[in-house]
Amino acid sequence: MKTLTPVLLLSILATSHSVCAQQAPAPAPPQTANGQPVSSSSDSSKNTTDKVVPSFLILGTVFDERAFALPGVQVRIRKSGEKKFRWETYSNSRGEFAVRVPPGYLYEVFTHMKHYDDQTQNIDSKADVQQRVSIKLQPQSRPKTGAKP
Repeated sequence: MKTLTPVLLLSILATSHSVCAQQAPAPAPPQTANGQPVSSSSDSSKNTTDKVVPSFLILGTVFDERAFALPGVQVRIRKSGEKKFRWETYSNSRGEFAVRVPPGYLYEVFTHMKHYDDQTQNIDSKADVQQRVSIKLQPQSRPKTGAKP
């Protein structure tokens, strides 16, 4: 039993040394005299149009006629002038919704809920990175049926 202990100890040390060597941090990239990182030739071949465009955030809250939050409202969004809606979500339990869309366009936010009138709001995503809207839905007027007493 005592002969296995040194062998076991040596194998543990060898394994831990190779694991520690694999986890060593990467060396810092080379820098120029002014502290700027040196770009490699593969970086200069990249297209400058491959930049990530930040998205525009449309945030909103939907209320009923008594100013209570209205959950479960269908919210659909499309670019102005288009027929097809590209984004769709529903308001949460607090009547809130959030949708990320590409910036630089005019959008129409369309809300729909059973027993309420549909509503559309226009959003301009050219000026800022997000816009918050408050939408107050009105109940549909019920047509009077039957004869008056």
